[in-house]
Amino acid sequence: MWLFAFLLAEGQAEGPPGWTSWMPLVLIGVMFYFLLLLPMQRQKKQLQASLAALKKNDKVVTSGGIIGVVWSIKEKEDEVTHKNDESSNVRLRVLKSGIARVVGGEEPGKESKEGGA
Repeated sequence: MWLFAFLLAEGQAEGPPGWTSWMPLVLIGVMFYFLLLLPMQRQKKQLQASLAALKKNDKVVTSGGIIGVVWSIKEKEDEVTHKNDESSNVRLRVLKSGIARVVGGEEPGKESKEGGA
């Protein structure tokens, strides 16, 4: 009986350790975190910071692709009134969460002067 146990113990000593079979999965997990999750977290924090600093006359793009200028902000309802064009009186009410990115500040009437040139 002890001879059989000795042969089993001897057979287990050969070959690589058991943790080496998990090493590729661990490396894939680390790469997934650094290549996908970490940049997405940074981008989300950056968007939240820019939405918190949103002010009138900032140029924004909604998640639906509508480009316009912030007309007014209602912090209580988490809502932004969005003006689409200088020549029309069309204003859209969108939630702050519906804004995909803040392009930058804009001076009133500046876009119409540059558009003609």
